[in-house]
Amino acid sequence: MRAAIVWLAMAACVLAVAAGAAGAAETYADEDRSWGIEPPPGYRAKDYHGPTPDTLPGARVVGTAELKEMLARDPRPFLIDVLSGPAHRSLPGALWLHNGGLGDFDATEEQRFLDVLARLSGHDKAREIVFFCSGSRCWLSYNAALRATRAGYSNVYWYRGGIEAWREAGFPTRTTDNFQW
Repeated sequence: MRAAIVWLAMAACVLAVAAGAAGAAETYADEDRSWGIEPPPGYRAKDYHGPTPDTLPGARVVGTAELKEMLARDPRPFLIDVLSGPAHRSLPGALWLHNGGLGDFDATEEQRFLDVLARLSGHDKAREIVFFCSGSRCWLSYNAALRATRAGYSNVYWYRGGIEAWREAGFPTRTTDNFQW
């Protein structure tokens, strides 16, 4: 009798662990890692490559699995890659706004960025827009998403895991074309 109780208890534990694992969403490349960093009051204007907060005021953080589902919908959200540097592999269909996430825009650069968003969205501030860069240690997409929310865009998503998480998930990438803005 005692052995049966022990066996049943062990079986219940195994089933509970398996059910929890099956219900957990798979994540990639530290996209859900918390470094305990609070969102700053403004844009980050230096040291763009370092741990980021796990939230962004006014925007929604989206993981790889959810983004994949969003991209299967019609209409798809706009994907905006703001990574700096040379041409690189990125998410298919993404528009590359080279340096679009810098934190020290002057008034002219700020207006150009907002003009691009207006054109992409058809002046619809409720249009879904997803910003990303290299990964969860890149502040450029944080800055760009924050800039969009401050401009009144209401469906802003921050794909914190970025290109690193997309690749780790095994999804295809393509070489970027620099959008001249």
